[in-house]
Amino acid sequence: METLVNDLRRSFQTGKTMPYKWRVAQLEGILRLMNEREKEIMEALWSDLAKPRTEAYLHEISLSKAGCKFALKELKNWMKPEKVPSLIATFSSTAQIVPEPLGVVLVISAWNYPFALIIDPLIGAVAAGNAVVLKPSEVAPSTSAFFAKFLPHYVDTSCIQVVEGGVTETSELLEQKWDKIFYTGSGTVGRIVMAAAAKHLTPVALELGGKCPVVFDSDVNLKVAVKRMAIGKWGCNNGQACIAPDYIITTKSFAPKLVDALKETLKEFYGEDPLESADLSRIVSSNHFRRLTDFLDEDNIPEKIVHGGGRDEKHLKIAPTVLLDVPHDSLIMKDEIFGPLLPIITVEKLEDCFELINSRPKPLAAYLFSKNKRLEEEFVQKVFAGGILINDVALHVANPHLPFGGVGESGTGAYHGKFSFDAFSHKKAVLSRGYATEMRIRARYPPYTHHKQIILRRVIDGSFIALFLGLFGLHRD
Repeated sequence: METLVNDLRRSFQTGKTMPYKWRVAQLEGILRLMNEREKEIMEALWSDLAKPRTEAYLHEISLSKAGCKFALKELKNWMKPEKVPSLIATFSSTAQIVPEPLGVVLVISAWNYPFALIIDPLIGAVAAGNAVVLKPSEVAPSTSAFFAKFLPHYVDTSCIQVVEGGVTETSELLEQKWDKIFYTGSGTVGRIVMAAAAKHLTPVALELGGKCPVVFDSDVNLKVAVKRMAIGKWGCNNGQACIAPDYIITTKSFAPKLVDALKETLKEFYGEDPLESADLSRIVSSNHFRRLTDFLDEDNIPEKIVHGGGRDEKHLKIAPTVLLDVPHDSLIMKDEIFGPLLPIITVEKLEDCFELINSRPKPLAAYLFSKNKRLEEEFVQKVFAGGILINDVALHVANPHLPFGGVGESGTGAYHGKFSFDAFSHKKAVLSRGYATEMRIRARYPPYTHHKQIILRRVIDGSFIALFLGLFGLHRD
């Protein structure tokens, strides 16, 4: 691994990744990969997750294409130095912020969106002018193999490399010195990544997850709201998504209507036997299957199931499952679910949701369904989360003008659109001064006098009169 990183660093140090032309060529290559290899991408996603073709296109391919096209359109503007005001104290000068690439960066992706979670950070990294090592998830082996086989035909391999493998290879990569590490996955591994990065003072972006709450007010269009919530839960990789709803909070009086609406919608979406539905992804592995069934098999949990609960271990399928009023100290309420199980927690009044949500680690996303504008404003103000969406689920990730990232235990750093470019850039401060005024400004230099100090204090405070006196020597030494 050391040789690989050194080779990439030498390539970066030649300056070949800096020009606009090189960056555009890589982005155009990535776009061609998606256009020309769509069939192979979908086959890989089906092999790894039985991901429905429509879902694979909407959530992985189309969003990645849109991100790449957006970067191509905006890249020139992103690369331009940003002029900023100068101060009287630095007269005469110009000031600007110059974005520059960080260097050689490492991207480690997750298995749940194994295509998009490689491509999206890669777009930002090459747009910013970095050399990149990509480490796809070994839990999605077909997609990992896809990148290893096809990506080298579309990008500059002297600056962009794919490394396949498992824990051993990832550990070796983490031992190297990087200029940034971008990791998507669990908080457990995120801590390992952060500890490894700390040895080299390497900055990190951690895209993690957490328990994303959904607050349901009774003042909603129930049919529409439940459909939106359901597609954001089970239509996002069967709940195996960091932004998928993790649990619902609603009032005791409204819960029966909500449960009935969920039952009706799930039957409409996935039929009488959802285990046979081709529109639901399977659970990624037997380990994750057992983790989810352990939630369901815990004491006092089976009787809380109000819909679903079916499972097929042979085919790694678990039906959409709704639970009502599970104990707050149960496993399903302690850990991120990351699957097709959805507990509903009831409260006496909806305002109680704020204390419940904020008593837990800050989630990656929080959702509210309500027509009540006052409640909406209160939700935005009082709920601490990576992002908030009102009256829908997950759609905020599709807007390239919004940052996507967590806070606290749900992650650090953000990306998408220009935020991806910024995530892989250093904002270099540049101040440039001329010599024309130097001979006249004596108050700056020793020997210091009382009058010089008065002039300097006033200049620092923004006094044009003091600047004038300093420029034209009208002060006493």
